[in-house]
Amino acid sequence: MTPLSATVTTVLLPTESTQQAIGYPSLFLLVLIGALVPVVPTGALVSSAAVVAFHQTAPFALVLVFVTASLAAFLGDVALYWLGRRGMRSRNGSRWLEAIRSRAPEERLAQAQAKLAGHGTAVLVLSRLVPAGRIPVMLACLMAKWPMRRFARGNLPACLAWAVTYQLIGILGGSLFPEPWEGVVAAVALTLVISAAPSVWRRVRGAGAA
Repeated sequence: MTPLSATVTTVLLPTESTQQAIGYPSLFLLVLIGALVPVVPTGALVSSAAVVAFHQTAPFALVLVFVTASLAAFLGDVALYWLGRRGMRSRNGSRWLEAIRSRAPEERLAQAQAKLAGHGTAVLVLSRLVPAGRIPVMLACLMAKWPMRRFARGNLPACLAWAVTYQLIGILGGSLFPEPWEGVVAAVALTLVISAAPSVWRRVRGAGAA
């Protein structure tokens, strides 16, 4: 790195302490919102945060990313499930319940119900790791009238496994490139490919069947 580029980097990039003061609360808030409103690419956020933490000198930076992401995901899932339970008990439902139902096609809901009946809480872990698998399984739990305690007990290891998986993607991206922004780009691209793969596969399979 030339002296000029080093000077520019020092001026433009915030210090590690500033990144941490802003980054961890932002990661928590965005993952929490992403759990409640499933349109935020939370996996990409966790992978990007892991890349930045990988290049930091502060101890336990990666541990803090893991704790922040998994806690936010868990609290968001529990809050959404609680809102869904309220909608199930209400005569007119709720907008949160309708939002959950709108993201769970009948075919995928039927598959989730069958897997939930056969394997119980283990399905929650897999649903968190499979792109777009969380909502159908959550709706299946709601329709099976799982109590909050049972859902939370099964969802905790699911959120931990999810945070570890996407953090490993970020660590891989951070280890392959010397600059953090390069690792962020690689991690985001990889998570987007993973997220889009099931949808592409279903379309290809549907076209082949037709």
